[in-house]
Amino acid sequence: MLFQVDMTVRIPRDVGGEELKKLSEQEHERAKELQLQRKWLHLWRVAGRYANLSIFDVDNPAELHEILSSLPLYRFMEVEVTALCHHPGSIESV
Repeated sequence: MLFQVDMTVRIPRDVGGEELKKLSEQEHERAKELQLQRKWLHLWRVAGRYANLSIFDVDNPAELHEILSSLPLYRFMEVEVTALCHHPGSIESV
């Protein structure tokens, strides 16, 4: 199943610089791991915002929830999920 996931990160002011640096490094490693597993297919930064637009390929919505909640910055994220299906006019094969 394909899902578009829009993630906006909002770091509270009371989070220290060292903690944020550590969380960001952990986030990068987790994202890399998921991309290598082909679960996180596409990752785009949204220009001018601490946000990204991503495409995930998972077995079911529960797996997506598990993946998203495993992200180190998840507790600071606003997440919007959209289920995707192929358009009948698309010439791309699955």
